Amino acid sequence: MVWFFLILALAAGAVLPVQAGINSHLKAFAGSALIAAFISFLVGTIALFGLSFVMRVPLPTISVLAQAPWWAWLGGFLGAFLVFMTIVLSQSLGAAVMVALIITGQMITSLILDHYGLIGYARHPINPPRIIGAILLLSGVFLIRYK
Repeated sequence: MVWFFLILALAAGAVLPVQAGINSHLKAFAGSALIAAFISFLVGTIALFGLSFVMRVPLPTISVLAQAPWWAWLGGFLGAFLVFMTIVLSQSLGAAVMVALIITGQMITSLILDHYGLIGYARHPINPPRIIGAILLLSGVFLIRYK
C-alpha cells in the first residue's frame, strides 16, 4: 500500500510544473497573474464541490468549523500564494529552477515542522542525514540554475 502513496506523491509533484505552465499560459488571456490564479482556484473550487457532491461527502456545520484553530484557515491563502507565485515565476525562472527552489523551500520548512512537531506533525528531529539531504537539494538548485 505504501507504493500506492509514493506513486500518488510523485503524480502530485508532476502536476506542479504542468499547472504552472497552464496557468502562465492562461495569464496571457486573463490579462494578469492574479486573475489567472483566481480563475484556477475558481475552477478547482467547482471541481472539488462537484466531487464532494458525487461522493456524497457530508458538509460540516458552521459550529464544527468554528472550532478549528485560526491557523487552520490559512491553507487556502497559502495555496493561492503558491499558485500565484508559480504563474509569476515560471516564465522568468523556467520550470526546472522554479520547481527546484520550491522543493528546497518545502524541504527546509518540512525539516523545521518535523523537528519541532508543529501544526500537527509528529516530531522527527533534524539529524545529519536530513541536513545533508537539504544541502544536496540546495546543490541541485545551483547545478540546475547555473548549468
